[in-house]
Amino acid sequence: MKSRLYDKYIKEVRPALLGNGRFANVHQVPQLEKIVINMGVSCQLEKVAIDDAAKDLTAISGQKPVINKAKKSVANFKLRKGQSVGCRVTLRRDRMYEFFDRLVATALPRIRDFRGLNPRHFDGRGNYTLGVNDQTIFPEIDLDKIKRHQGMDITIVTSSQSDDDARDLLKMMGMPFAER
Repeated sequence: MKSRLYDKYIKEVRPALLGNGRFANVHQVPQLEKIVINMGVSCQLEKVAIDDAAKDLTAISGQKPVINKAKKSVANFKLRKGQSVGCRVTLRRDRMYEFFDRLVATALPRIRDFRGLNPRHFDGRGNYTLGVNDQTIFPEIDLDKIKRHQGMDITIVTSSQSDDDARDLLKMMGMPFAER
């Protein structure tokens, strides 16, 4: 069964974007390609910190994360080659739409003093990255079992080549951007 947000994209968003005259056919209309969630963990913390971050990321995304390892040793950061420095998940298709729906509908409104996302965090190629300071905004995380507060970066990759088209797509999909 397809996600509610995917049905909204097919029935409402894509025809609206196609109707504004910037695209000649359906295949040129931008769409979501993937969502990448990244949690960096300080190498100064104990060994259990990476396992806790991976467990939280599994609960949030519904998919087992990949553990990132350091590629080089850096003496100033007390970092050794091969040491675990974080974890990440790449979501595609149904899981991507389900996560995006949960992010927009439940997680972002739970941020304290939330007034909308910054519309200038696009990278110039139609991709949007937002940083979340605390993983407890997601309802899947049990607050009693959390040991440390951990932030994450969420990157939404679209097939658009320009920021304006990607902004229109995300706004129509329900992303709450702040007004300038």
